[in-house]
Amino acid sequence: MPFAVYSDRVIVEGKEKPATLIIDGEAIVEILPGRGGSSLAMKVEDYTGSIVMPGLVDTHVHINEPGRTEWEGFQTATQAAAAGGITTVVDMPLNSSPVTTSLESFEKKLAACEKQLNVDCGFFGGIVPGNEKEIPRLIERGILGFKSFLIDSGIEEFKNIEASDARIAASEMVKYSVPWLFHAEMG
Repeated sequence: MPFAVYSDRVIVEGKEKPATLIIDGEAIVEILPGRGGSSLAMKVEDYTGSIVMPGLVDTHVHINEPGRTEWEGFQTATQAAAAGGITTVVDMPLNSSPVTTSLESFEKKLAACEKQLNVDCGFFGGIVPGNEKEIPRLIERGILGFKSFLIDSGIEEFKNIEASDARIAASEMVKYSVPWLFHAEMG
């Protein structure tokens, strides 16, 4: 059932202006100037004074669940994101225990976030020495991309790769259109 939201401070095409948004499901289907006229056959939620804008995406967060929730878990990380206007976070593959370098560890990560998310969440997997066979399995399960370190990551379970490891992983990565991020510092 569609509904409408009005604010005098809607960000449309980079400009702040009064507008009414018609929302159906999870999609904005129409943006009307001003109050959208009196012909709307639906209730209009009035957010006068509040900024209505596209949600922000934080593409690099470290949610330490499972395993290191004393640092931060899905509940607190996504609550904080929502409070700051972030509607999507992308979790990096290290700092949790186990680190996200295999399908098995990714399944544990997905189970840990169940019923705890306050915003949308995507995931990166890690490429470490010897896990190149996990690349297609992780992509098929929904990993958005990969991350590797050329220096010590600071996490024992997330080993840095050498040039030979990168060549082996690259032979798998070339088959997919996903990003591969590196901490490219040299020791």
